[in-house]
Amino acid sequence: MRKAILSFALLSVLAVLHVNAAADRHPSLDTLYVLGGELSNSAATSINDIDEVMPRMAAIGLSTVLVPAYWEFIEPVEGQFDFTLVDRVIDRAREYRLQVVFLWFGVWKNSMSCYAPLWFKQDTKRFPRAMTRQGKPLEIASCFSDQVLQADLRAFTRFMEHLAAKDKGIGTVAMVQIENEIGMLEDARDHSPLAQKVYVKERWAQRYGTDAYADEKFMALHYAQYVEHLAQAARSIYPIPLFVNAAMNSRGRRPGEYPSAGPLAHLMEFWHKGAPTIDMLCPDIYDTGFKSWTAQYAVPGNPLFIPESRCCANSGVRALYTMGEYRAVGFSPFAIDQAPSADTWHITEAYRLLRQLKLYLRGKHSLRSWGLLFSQDDREREITDGTTVITCRHNFTLPWDPRATDGSTWPEGGGIVIRLAPNEYLVAGNGIVVEWKTTTEKQQEQQQKLGEDGFLQAGSQPTAAKERSAHTTFWGKRLGIAFVDQVSVNADGTFCFIRRDNGDQDHQGRHARIGVGEYKILHVKLYEY
Repeated sequence: MRKAILSFALLSVLAVLHVNAAADRHPSLDTLYVLGGELSNSAATSINDIDEVMPRMAAIGLSTVLVPAYWEFIEPVEGQFDFTLVDRVIDRAREYRLQVVFLWFGVWKNSMSCYAPLWFKQDTKRFPRAMTRQGKPLEIASCFSDQVLQADLRAFTRFMEHLAAKDKGIGTVAMVQIENEIGMLEDARDHSPLAQKVYVKERWAQRYGTDAYADEKFMALHYAQYVEHLAQAARSIYPIPLFVNAAMNSRGRRPGEYPSAGPLAHLMEFWHKGAPTIDMLCPDIYDTGFKSWTAQYAVPGNPLFIPESRCCANSGVRALYTMGEYRAVGFSPFAIDQAPSADTWHITEAYRLLRQLKLYLRGKHSLRSWGLLFSQDDREREITDGTTVITCRHNFTLPWDPRATDGSTWPEGGGIVIRLAPNEYLVAGNGIVVEWKTTTEKQQEQQQKLGEDGFLQAGSQPTAAKERSAHTTFWGKRLGIAFVDQVSVNADGTFCFIRRDNGDQDHQGRHARIGVGEYKILHVKLYEY
């Protein structure tokens, strides 16, 4: 079957992944909700490291840990397999009530064949390398070699068989990533003799041209076809979700300057054609423009999962945005085991909110949500919800926090707005301010500038606007705030009242806000007048 499509009901979005006790069940895309973190590349290469890192990941508040499965350790001698590290990861995950996404570091990791076993690396006759146009061999095994494929496929098949034997009916292993950031470097495509033979046979130049982007398409299709062999084997052995990840084509680089031909957004057609068994093509987001990257991957037929994102103080609000805006499968900052506590605190707090939202939203299938993510250069979003206009902004657009105007770099603010019922919303996040108006009120709105005391700044309203307002009769209704309550969510899904934000806290009924550095859930009730 082509794809297991993620349900777009908000229940599915915020459904926590539980250990499955039924013997004939296993994780699937329509139940996955990964509050994840990916370990650094070498964090699971020894028993001691695994024992040390797993309780720390549980303490951070993760539901799921993304962990490499290293071919060089699994098959150190050709034909001899050792799953000691894999078993230790699974056992420790169960002990700390975590789930695992294994990342198959097989033939390719960040383009290079650095995690292949030494016996594979040394035998370049059996396992040939990709080459540049000038004939320079690369530390990249050629995907056009059947010997390369068969060695990788054999090890991966044994790995999946082992997972099925150890995990089927339990569900500790949530997903498997096949290879890691596949792509060509130094050139847009492989120019080895094996690759050239296929290139000529397929008349690629006649079909697509001879520039770097045509070469990239050639490689994308053949990388995908290679991955499909592994995906079909995995699906036949243990049918859990499968995905591939991509290093982004950012900063104006051309194919070969970034890992070309990976599962990039502009190559989805070739990857879907070549690897139809893969459930998700996923972005690894480290550069600026987080919202733009996610939008490119959150498309029909490709449920959004972010297996790697820069681990930083903005990770928490990015997780909230991803889940709220796209009903994502999950979010995962990279090298979370090495991150300072000042950064992981934001992840802990965001995941705490998301777990609570799951409890409240269980069984409520039709609720609409929006994700918010703001920066110093991207400060506002306007949402139209029927006859209501919701204006959402970075909290530093308000004048009274000195960090808003003292030259400080604004941390990102973000969160989720959920419509519960007419004139009733949840707002969850950090560093955001939200106001509601009727559409007719919004049409008649005059922009007003506030002073530091929260009142209108003297002379802020243009004279022409003053004159118009003096001669124009207001029409229609306005929305007022009945209450803004800080809440948490009980285990049974009901609200637990914490306190009411009124007066200065909701600016005398003008908005709901969550300050920068705070992670809260607000229950907002509106009324018309």
